[in-house]
Amino acid sequence: MKIYTKTGDRGETSLLGGTRVNKSHLRIDAYGTIDELNAHLGLLRDQEVNEKRRDNLYFIQDRLFVIGAHLASDPEKDQVKKPDFTKEDIAFLEKNIDTMEAGLPALRNFIIPGGHPVVSMAHITRTVCRRAERCIVLLMETSPVESLVLEFINRLSDYLFVLGRQLAVELNVNEITWRPGN
Repeated sequence: MKIYTKTGDRGETSLLGGTRVNKSHLRIDAYGTIDELNAHLGLLRDQEVNEKRRDNLYFIQDRLFVIGAHLASDPEKDQVKKPDFTKEDIAFLEKNIDTMEAGLPALRNFIIPGGHPVVSMAHITRTVCRRAERCIVLLMETSPVESLVLEFINRLSDYLFVLGRQLAVELNVNEITWRPGN
């Protein structure tokens, strides 16, 4: 298979199902941002401190590919086969959030991202996740999107926030808390 097809040279691309749309279409922006999120997550997964959670992060990356397939599908074409996406995928994130939070100090202030490059990577990944969520919400205003997609992305940003806090503990880094005016 050739990597280039030349079919997008005029600013259009195909959704799964064959429908042609502009590359600026909200659906393309949504799954493109999911792709960007997945790349950031891969960089975060590759950090040595994440050795013990690599499988979990890989699972999340796999789910992001599933979400990408759902977003890349023309909602008008029901014959497009998409991988399964379930409530258990969201429960996986919630279970991991609860496990990490159990060992963290109570949160009393906003956290300023930073303190260590890996902690910063977690926060960058979280903010890209929030942007993906905004893209999906905007798409949902004009086109159907499965509700589980938005739920997963919303929960994933929570997971990434808590992961950033967990990484700070594991890397023995003091969290930088925001105190207005100080």
